[in-house]
Amino acid sequence: MQLSTPTTEQQYTIQQFLQHQIAPTLGCTEPVAVALGAAAAASLLPEDESVREIRVRVDPGVFKNGLGVLIPGTGGLRGLALASALGALSGDPAHGLELLQDITPEGLAAARALVERGAVDVALLDDAEALFIQTEIRTSRRSCESLIRDRHDNLVSLACQGREVPSELLQPKNEDQEEGGAGGMDRWLQGLSMETILGMLGELGPQDLDFLRRGVEMNMALAEYGLAHAPGHGVGAGLAALQEEDGADWDMERTAQIWTAAAADARMAGVNLPAMSSAGSGNNGLTAVLPLYAVQRFVSCPRDRLWESVCLSHLINAMIKAHLGRLSAVCSCSVAAGSGAAAGIARILGGDGETISASVTNVVEDLAGVLCDGAKPACALKLATAAGCAVRSARLAQLGVRIPSSEGIAGDSLERTLHHLGRLGQSGFTQLNRAILDTMLNKDRS
Repeated sequence: MQLSTPTTEQQYTIQQFLQHQIAPTLGCTEPVAVALGAAAAASLLPEDESVREIRVRVDPGVFKNGLGVLIPGTGGLRGLALASALGALSGDPAHGLELLQDITPEGLAAARALVERGAVDVALLDDAEALFIQTEIRTSRRSCESLIRDRHDNLVSLACQGREVPSELLQPKNEDQEEGGAGGMDRWLQGLSMETILGMLGELGPQDLDFLRRGVEMNMALAEYGLAHAPGHGVGAGLAALQEEDGADWDMERTAQIWTAAAADARMAGVNLPAMSSAGSGNNGLTAVLPLYAVQRFVSCPRDRLWESVCLSHLINAMIKAHLGRLSAVCSCSVAAGSGAAAGIARILGGDGETISASVTNVVEDLAGVLCDGAKPACALKLATAAGCAVRSARLAQLGVRIPSSEGIAGDSLERTLHHLGRLGQSGFTQLNRAILDTMLNKDRS
């Protein structure tokens, strides 16, 4: 397969990157995005008309990630049908990916009733490109629709009775949306060099650093909850218990694993706390930042450098997701966010561009084969692995350990390694993603 060469005609600032790629989200982003689509469509309805039916059509990635994860504010319930009903009946689309904060007991009861009487239909579109969420809300008198594409909060179309409706909720249309492509920012990310990335970090202002700091604190609050209450499968709390049982000291690798897993426990169990997402994924956000915060406990690092390193982690994570696609057969929390964390840790430890690149390559060679079998509480195990690998890969790179381009899919630079990884994402994993979803849907029948 011939890959297209990324263009850099459109340039973005680091502030635009932060605005478009880093955002708070309450709950797993796929159910939340479905809820957002339903809320946006329902916002077109007159107050005196009640929702009778909801029809949702999604791509395989959204469908896969909506099967097993729990929804905040529901007491442990799950499913895209319920998420859609909650959005339609209770969600305020102006709240974006935090709209599940609007759920009330009355709204939950009404949403469950709508689902239980079979009024919500969620179907998989096999040929839809990620990310795609089309929602139709029907009353006794009219039909209203919304369309989300490419990003979880990228609402590109609203219509009522087949006519387009202007709205402040809509993202400005551009040539990328018309083409149905990944978007100018994704192409820009694909074309970035290590030199450009490091230069961009110097453009961060005090407000940007404060935003990055608040994101770390937000994700750390999830980790603290996970350790205190052991929600989900209690992976983080379990790792902490093993640490105490072994009588081992808390080193940077173990701390990174425990904090990241505990935060994933809380988030995947539907705890009502937001996460700062990275490139459309809350779990990517946890993995991209918490290992860095763990490492800085053990080394001397100026605060501004820590937040700049967090930004580097977000950038590398977003770059890899731009190559792989927003939703793929590969666990992006492992290979993308794990690589981002390794890059950020390498910088905290004083590494230069070559060391940062080596850190990323080490993670890619270690974790590129980790599969994504949907968002779920068990993701905490993978996040623990990714966090530990990030710390280990960065420290090995500091010692001069780097996988050479003669092996595997490693390249002789960051750009070449990610190019090779992108080839797998564009051509090699399409059928695999379908096979994973088929297995998830039919495992009880085999």
